[in-house]
Amino acid sequence: MTDRCDRRWRLTLTLLAGAALAGPAQAATPRNALVMAWNIDAISTFDPAQIGEVVTSELIQNTCDALASFDPKDEARVVPALAERWEVAEDGRQITFHLRDKLVFPSGNPGTAQDLAWSMQRVVKLGFGNAATLTEYGFSKANVEQMISAPDERTLVMKLDKPYPTNLILQAIAANRVATMQDRKTLMANEVNGDLGNKYLATHTACVGPYRLRQWNSGESVVLEANENHWAGAPKLRRVIIRHVAEAGTQRLLLEKGDVDVARDLTPEDMQAIEKMPGITLARTLKPQLVYWGFNNAHPAFAQEKVRLAMRYLIDYEALGKTVMAYNGVPRASFVQLGAFGALDAKEGQPFSLDLARARQLLSEAGYPDGFEAGMIFSTLPYAAPIAQHIQANAAKVGVRLKLEQMANAQLFARHRGREFETVIAAWQTSIPDAQGNASRLIANPDNRAEAKLTQFPSWRHSFQSESANRIAAEALLERDEEKRAALYHQLQRDMMQSGPTAIMFQTVHLAGVRTSLKNWTWHGFGSYYDMAYKE
Repeated sequence: MTDRCDRRWRLTLTLLAGAALAGPAQAATPRNALVMAWNIDAISTFDPAQIGEVVTSELIQNTCDALASFDPKDEARVVPALAERWEVAEDGRQITFHLRDKLVFPSGNPGTAQDLAWSMQRVVKLGFGNAATLTEYGFSKANVEQMISAPDERTLVMKLDKPYPTNLILQAIAANRVATMQDRKTLMANEVNGDLGNKYLATHTACVGPYRLRQWNSGESVVLEANENHWAGAPKLRRVIIRHVAEAGTQRLLLEKGDVDVARDLTPEDMQAIEKMPGITLARTLKPQLVYWGFNNAHPAFAQEKVRLAMRYLIDYEALGKTVMAYNGVPRASFVQLGAFGALDAKEGQPFSLDLARARQLLSEAGYPDGFEAGMIFSTLPYAAPIAQHIQANAAKVGVRLKLEQMANAQLFARHRGREFETVIAAWQTSIPDAQGNASRLIANPDNRAEAKLTQFPSWRHSFQSESANRIAAEALLERDEEKRAALYHQLQRDMMQSGPTAIMFQTVHLAGVRTSLKNWTWHGFGSYYDMAYKE
């Protein structure tokens, strides 16, 4: 593209993204674009081998197809995507995927099974956080080229070291970002010091999907452009423009004026107001995301199980659920989200209530009758500060003195992943509707050493490792009898509500304000499908 075209594009983007600042003159968003207001300050890369944030995960889903996908109409069902069909060996230790014909990257390069095998191998070889998605199922740098191979341009063979439940592998790997097809020629042409294109993917996408990343201005906006050669046909809306808007009140104003089609971070007060407004609807769906108060077990107080249990009794789940989280989530203390295989029901999965006397008793038994001091970091999400202040006030009543520190999401993620905190208000979203998804990250910790740097394991971030929890999680993973497998997860949930590394508080709700001019906004707990939306 010429410099002149680049300047023209930047001017167009500026006019679109900044239109709301002009006031009432902006009556509607472009007919061929989806315009969204969202807090996107957590974006740091678009490399599927490295990303972990909710925002970037959603963007990757809409720019990079995986082998399979979660059905837009049923999140528990896996349907074909890059692979049009697959076959499973009788012993359950090999899956053969047959890819669609004529897959094409936005660069014009053809997409082949060899590209896909290389892309999956690349995730393991780079060794970033998402490598754990594959390594926990037996793949390693030493064996990945033999275990994931492409005998021809349309066939990918995945061998497994153990007979894992097939549906779990389809959910955890085939429908995951680690099974997206990257443009090997483009990435290798932009390789820097053997990084397999990682630096290039910090600001680009290079994969087969309904959209491609057209532009990202950090802290300002993201623009996706439709892939005209997509195997499912080009999306109806040619562009998706996501404006970084951190303040919920500003998002609401933009939505009311018609300057955005969708607002993603509204407060309960905002939602209550716009729910009654003509031309706007509230879209809701339960997310597989848990909001928790996490404790760094390297802190001498939080190394004590009774202290961690005491913290759970400082939270008024019911009151927060009716106020701060009225639209944002439902009370949940179990590490397995509602709707997942192996989850405790709503009642058993949330047995706690505010009980300061019980908290004092536990603190005294743990050797902290006068309490202690600790820091709490939290993000700019609308519900984070009110929850932090609520906990701080209750903690002070039992002698626990919490120093609050709010920061941008990107900074919080860096501190959290680096174990540079004492307590944190954070959220974690699993990628599968199975208890294994969270058991393998929030609870199990294969290596608690600081040098292991298992940054994609919240259990590691919290310096938490339990031999018994690791054993139960490993046993449940390979249990073929579904009733026995569910019973193991039930036991683990009960155990962790008493001794786990976090006080899980809520399961969140996908909730957005959507203008009625945008049709067929489609999402569920495991995907948001921009390519299905349209305007009449």
